[in-house]
Amino acid sequence: MSRIGKLPINLPNNTEVTVDDKNVVTVKGPKGSLSTLVDADITVRKEDNQIIVERPTEQKRHKAMHGLYRSLINNMVIGVSEGYKEQLELVGVGYKASIQGQVLELSLGYSHNIFVALPAEIAANAVTEKGKAPVVTLESNDKQLLGQVAAKIRSLRKVEPYKGKGIRFVGEVVRRKAGKTASK
Repeated sequence: MSRIGKLPINLPNNTEVTVDDKNVVTVKGPKGSLSTLVDADITVRKEDNQIIVERPTEQKRHKAMHGLYRSLINNMVIGVSEGYKEQLELVGVGYKASIQGQVLELSLGYSHNIFVALPAEIAANAVTEKGKAPVVTLESNDKQLLGQVAAKIRSLRKVEPYKGKGIRFVGEVVRRKAGKTASK
């Protein structure tokens, strides 16, 4: 049996889960509502204060989907009850970030500023403290969307290995290279 798939999902007190006849799982909580379509072969049922995901056979396809849908539903439960947060750090001379509404403006050393339109589901905040790198904080209840937007912003100026300049996640370890002069 799938080690991930067989684990039950514990529901916090403030969340509500419904499964309709078309196998659409909807999770509602204090941070919003999320839903996903589960494959017809996978069975999702609510028992007491837990959600249980089951598969019909031991086929490789069913085993793979068993763990996948259990993880997706668990991420939705955590998202609507606690939410997710990503922090991006802009390391480099003159790198700046500011937010007007749902538009993130980045100054990353190019000849022009970069404007990123953020989805409505994501709340953003930019903080610049003197002597520290600017930090952009993204918050959402949808883990997949948050990760995708954070990766897109990070791809605008990837961290280079020689000086360590670029956009990185807070706490990310960057492997540095020595450069040409180190060989002498």
